[in-house]
Amino acid sequence: MKRLPTTWRDLARHPLFWPGVTLVLLCLVNVYFNRSFFAIEIKSGHLYGSVIDILNRAAPLMLVAMGMTLVIATRGIDISVGATVAISGAVVASLIGGSLIIQNGVQTYVSNVPMPLAIIAALAVALLCGLWNGLLVAGAGMQPIIATLILMVAGRGIAQLITEGQIVTVYYEPFFIIGNGFLLGIPVSLYIVALVLAIMLLLIHRTALGLFIESVGINPVAARFSGISARALVFWVYAFCALTAGIAALIITSNVKSADGNNAGLLLELDAILAVTLGGTSLAGGRFSIMGSLLGSLIIQTLTYAIYSLGVPPEINMVVKALVVFGVCLIQSEALRAMLGKHLFRTGEAA
Repeated sequence: MKRLPTTWRDLARHPLFWPGVTLVLLCLVNVYFNRSFFAIEIKSGHLYGSVIDILNRAAPLMLVAMGMTLVIATRGIDISVGATVAISGAVVASLIGGSLIIQNGVQTYVSNVPMPLAIIAALAVALLCGLWNGLLVAGAGMQPIIATLILMVAGRGIAQLITEGQIVTVYYEPFFIIGNGFLLGIPVSLYIVALVLAIMLLLIHRTALGLFIESVGINPVAARFSGISARALVFWVYAFCALTAGIAALIITSNVKSADGNNAGLLLELDAILAVTLGGTSLAGGRFSIMGSLLGSLIIQTLTYAIYSLGVPPEINMVVKALVVFGVCLIQSEALRAMLGKHLFRTGEAA
């Protein structure tokens, strides 16, 4: 049997290789059914096209996936990010709202409270949710899935209380820039993602934070004996994850111009976990890849775009998504690849 070149093997073992291949294949599928998939045009100084739409719609998931990556790297899980999105969205929408006034004979909507104050309040509430989760996990020693399940269940109720069970509509136009605005032709949401990504990469690669997170995920006891404050690290990791969910809530609420405590961020936690897994980060903790999680987010959003573009019935689109994710996870399994490699090697010897 002819062995693969060492350089090809090294490439195939790179954590970003298979997520990248999957994304490329999904793009090719889209191109096959939509020849103008990669077409980008300029309208009113803004970039428009399928690719731009996918990137824009993937922004909230990318933000949450980045925060989830750090949580999973510490052997944790946060299934309350969807509820955190609902709470933060409800807070910012309720505070901004929009009151109709008449200035110089012109009808204008103004914010109920200053928009910066409303945004800070929404992010502060999200941070409080993360601190609560961190307190339960790192302080009380609860299992992460149980600790975050509490907020996942209660969070929807809190969001409903804030909105009084209604869909709160936002009329204040400057707020729409966050989710629908463009800067230099590029969606503002992508600048927000780029800013958060830059801060994370700076902290992870330019400081010892990334090494500390991996150490806690691999062996928290050994990390503690090495002088790392594992509990404090886990505590703030959950806080940061919720903060990214709060930022995502601003984009989502701005995009749909309203807050729905019952449906905002629904199942977002599952997509975030899938994105992190597709990106090559192990649920067992330890080594992680922020860039891989971004690729995983783009895979999910591109797949969603393909499903809707192909006219797949809504009743089975979740099944299609699950099958694709299942296949990608199998491809990324080192144990499966090793088993297939041994089988092919034996087949080659027999021939």
